Amino acid sequence: METLETTCPLDCPDTCALEVTVENGRVTAITGSAEDSLTGGYICSKVRRFPRRLYGADRVLHPLRRSGPKGSGRFERIGWDEALSSIARRLSEVRDTWGGEAILPYHYGGSNGFLSDGLVDDLLFARLGASRLARTLCAANTNAVATGMYGKMPGVAFEDYPEARCIVVWGANPKASNIHLAPYLKEARRRGAFVAAVDPIRNFSAGEIDLHLPIYPGSDLPVALAMIRYWAERGALDRSFLDARADGLEPLLAAAGAWTVERAAVQARVAPDKIRRLADAYAGASPALVRVGWGLERNRNGGGAIAAIMAMPALLGKFGVRGGGYTLSNGGAAALDKESVLGALDWNTRELNMTELGRLLTDGLTPPVKALFVYNCNPAATVPDQNAVLRGLEREDLYTVVHEQVLTDTALYADMVLPATTFLEHYDVRRGYGNYVVGGVRPVIEPCGEAKPNHELFAALGRELGMKDGPFSWSPDDLFARLCAALEFAGGRGSSETLARGAKQRYDFPGERPVQFETVFPKTSDGRVQLAPASLGPAPFEFTAVADDRFPLALVSPSTPKLISSTLGEFNLPELRVTMNPRDAAARGIGDGERVRVHNELGDVVCRAALDERIRPGVVSIPKGAWRRSSENGATSTALCPGMPSAMAGAACFNDARVEVARC
Repeated sequence: METLETTCPLDCPDTCALEVTVENGRVTAITGSAEDSLTGGYICSKVRRFPRRLYGADRVLHPLRRSGPKGSGRFERIGWDEALSSIARRLSEVRDTWGGEAILPYHYGGSNGFLSDGLVDDLLFARLGASRLARTLCAANTNAVATGMYGKMPGVAFEDYPEARCIVVWGANPKASNIHLAPYLKEARRRGAFVAAVDPIRNFSAGEIDLHLPIYPGSDLPVALAMIRYWAERGALDRSFLDARADGLEPLLAAAGAWTVERAAVQARVAPDKIRRLADAYAGASPALVRVGWGLERNRNGGGAIAAIMAMPALLGKFGVRGGGYTLSNGGAAALDKESVLGALDWNTRELNMTELGRLLTDGLTPPVKALFVYNCNPAATVPDQNAVLRGLEREDLYTVVHEQVLTDTALYADMVLPATTFLEHYDVRRGYGNYVVGGVRPVIEPCGEAKPNHELFAALGRELGMKDGPFSWSPDDLFARLCAALEFAGGRGSSETLARGAKQRYDFPGERPVQFETVFPKTSDGRVQLAPASLGPAPFEFTAVADDRFPLALVSPSTPKLISSTLGEFNLPELRVTMNPRDAAARGIGDGERVRVHNELGDVVCRAALDERIRPGVVSIPKGAWRRSSENGATSTALCPGMPSAMAGAACFNDARVEVARC
């Protein structure tokens, strides 16, 4: 038995340091490193249970070729040589017949590692002339706004939250997807901080926070603008900071002028006094900060809402002190110089929006998508308009390759399934986007079966296609060393020696934690805050209400403690439930645990109801990332979510779904 260290690369801000117990070549336990101050010796239950994925019945151990109808899950085992030869031949045929843009690589956050996503795979598809993928399922709005407003300036570190006297957690649930923030919130409140949460679901108890503002989904923008007007009318704006450091104040104030607290309260379906209480608490405290989450961007008004909320610390002069400012994604504090590793890609083909996959596969593009290569994601479970996605995946003329660890909902529709390693079976480098660390990922066991990491698969496929670029022939050790040398972050570069043993590197801003407008500043072109960034378009802060009399309930699909997007859905969320407020259920004659049909014009989901007063009236919730097998009719929340992207950044609008619920 031995205990080995590594870093978790899964899609979570925490970037935990792990201790993995291995006995006779098998992983028997995964725990958090007690030596790592950020991880603190504990990890989420999801990763603790990861050995069930490693050794479960759904694990893909060998290349598989489809032997039955698409979706049937019937495959035959073949060898790697035959699989690579077959895939190379089919991709070449598609390129020669339809052009390279008929090939679409489809990937997302199943791994947050630099080696596993966006490196050798990008080189391969660039050389094929494939279509490029606009990655919009999450963080498209937030990235566009954060870049336009602050140049993705590093945010307040979680360790500095106890210094704040007011913390607003807006559109985030740390208990499900950022668990190492929760102790800092508790410590801040112990020291006297006012802690508020803005969310349609009450995720914190009354003993954990001072105010819960249960706004209606999509109403974040009116609430934020009303708070800004409230401050402006009371002379609370820090004009000296704004004059010296910011542009775009007038368009923001003009938009805010249309929203009184009372008007915003009607839209948000909350009491006006609660909005005033939040505004007063934040304005009157120093240090004060906002933890901006990703939940509030998942609607057509998300971009404007993000911008208005991220303007708040600038408007009230909350910067320049430890524990003051904002936190969104801290990933911009580190960057990989990909060109120094790969050379120039010269990849300028058409860009297709991943949110619109159902339409892209069914509406007849020119050229059509004839080959789909899926890795690091499970679109059959996670992409809006699920039924359209499934119709597209059922096309017999669509050649689909899925590189995956387990037989996901998407893999069942593949013509070829290739076995992928997990993070416990390969090397990688993980840049934290919450904690300020770069973590090394190392193999603690040999790959199960014939599984290969992404970079080895794409290198082998490049060689099979006759491509001569260096990265296709480099050894894995050489590629890893070059990657580490190309990684830049505050205080230094990646150390291949440190990262190869699964350890972490810390930043130096100077100091391990930044202070906004003291040790870190906006990385915009002129170094100033852009309060109305160009990314908002010609009508910044414009609000559009979403309503449909046929479907009076707003559907949200938040993260759950059971899954990381759809990862672990094969065993960790066996039964899907829709959560309803008891008042909404009583109005429909629905009891706790009863079978119900959640439906709209796009589809329906049959499951059981769970009644819970923590969700506000007028809103229902179905967990994000659930697999199709978890519901009674093989449909999940995405079957009810519109495939139409937002005007800004083409982002997915999951929370614009409106539904009705009826007893079965």
